[in-house]
Amino acid sequence: VLQRLSDPALPVQIEASKALRFLIESDGAEQTLLPVLPQLLTEYFRIMNEIGNDEVVAALQVIIDQFGDHIEPHAVALVTQLSNAFDQYCNAGEDEDDDDAAMAAAQCLECIATVLKGICEKPELFKNLEPQLIPLVMKILGNDGDYIEYLECALDILTFLTYFPPELTPELWNAFPLIYIAFDQWAYDYLNLMVPPIQSFIAKDPLVFLQGKCDIPEGSQVPYIDLVFSIVAKTVTNDRASESECRQALSLFLSVLHSCPGQVDSYVPMINEISLGKLGQQVNAELPLTRIAVYQVIGSALYYNPALELQELEKRGVTQQVFTKWMKDAETMDKWLARKMTILGLSSILTLQMGTLPQSIVAFIPQLIAGIVSMSIALKEDEEKGRTGGDENAKSEKQQIVEDEEEAAEGFGEDEDVTNELDEAYKKALNGVSGWDEDMAKFLIGEFGDDDDDFDDDFSSPLDAIDEMIFLSDTLRTAFAREPDAYNQIQQAMPPDAVQKVQKIFAACDALRAQQAQAAAARAAQQS
Repeated sequence: VLQRLSDPALPVQIEASKALRFLIESDGAEQTLLPVLPQLLTEYFRIMNEIGNDEVVAALQVIIDQFGDHIEPHAVALVTQLSNAFDQYCNAGEDEDDDDAAMAAAQCLECIATVLKGICEKPELFKNLEPQLIPLVMKILGNDGDYIEYLECALDILTFLTYFPPELTPELWNAFPLIYIAFDQWAYDYLNLMVPPIQSFIAKDPLVFLQGKCDIPEGSQVPYIDLVFSIVAKTVTNDRASESECRQALSLFLSVLHSCPGQVDSYVPMINEISLGKLGQQVNAELPLTRIAVYQVIGSALYYNPALELQELEKRGVTQQVFTKWMKDAETMDKWLARKMTILGLSSILTLQMGTLPQSIVAFIPQLIAGIVSMSIALKEDEEKGRTGGDENAKSEKQQIVEDEEEAAEGFGEDEDVTNELDEAYKKALNGVSGWDEDMAKFLIGEFGDDDDDFDDDFSSPLDAIDEMIFLSDTLRTAFAREPDAYNQIQQAMPPDAVQKVQKIFAACDALRAQQAQAAAARAAQQS
């Protein structure tokens, strides 16, 4: 087959290149092909230059995927060749109405994504690929939908370019307004693929995001942040938007609130107007998924500025209704993000002086503390369960993006060490609250049986670094020290088991900090 790639007859070359994809997984194939990988790629490039055949490109993609660990030295050449081939096939498909060429063009984009997947652990390489990829993405996004058949692949490529590199170039930021224009004018149904790169733009460089402006077709200059709020508003208020799309859109508010601390006060009223409006529509819905997405926004706003957020709730006269429904729905939460933002958001209320709180909240404090303490313990137990292989779907966000539509990652191997001293500190201190080794949740993190279309496992932000249990512990201790009389009354109003859980959390966090101090001292001793 390798010899036939160089056969004088082009049809033979094509058939040989197509056949190789079916042989590559056979025994001995890797040992045979790896030494001649550079020549093999050269032959495929030559064949692709002569004819646009999607099966040839698909075979090349199989080779790249199979030899992903060895693709790095060839990444620039591969992407350059594939980008040029895309332009060639794309133009042929458009000018000559050549369906085969159009399919080959789409296959080139998928092949580029496979290359990017293979080098995701080498983010410094992405900058070398931008001169080929940014014009390609801009072409697809910026031509009024003329290339909409390639949009899905282009957004996948843009997600790689914005997520993995440590910083974003000005050239890459040029794609940001094009995402909005595409959404607004011709690609509304692609929102779920647009959200990940938008989130990366916000998280990677919030200063550029907050200061940036662009011209839109209506002729005015609009701040980047206003484009994001327009996307959310148009999605959440659109009757034809699915609830999944609404939840994805609402997650953009989380990105803004988490990445721009203290800088978006003027947008908090609009966040509440949109989010609470959606909560009102969903208040009696059987599935709580969209309500929980709204609670994540409210929790983020409370963490961002608890006084301002409570003011917005009070202004609308919905404080008690929102918190009552929130605590009820919290009993069904099993995703990490919803629980984390519930704990961080509701804990943030305790940072305020008791005299500044609305009366409806003051009466709610004992129930609130009891609820978030129980949730914090359960979340920590589920995290421990995942670390010990109990949750075979638990994976990092980078793995999730790289794997895309692949099956969930397998659990830890039997010979792997999946515990550490810091984890054991929690386990030991929390022993007795409930059975640590028991099955603590009916569903694993990231699964919502009837409507498993949400993307919490993909979401990342600066708040990932905050341990919600430590935050809760520190907030409670500060509150008790600040207003001992008030919090003694609150403690008396709490159930005894809730008070006991508070003490267990204090002990767990003390144990964790002691272990962290010991580990830091050990590292310092080694370095010296």
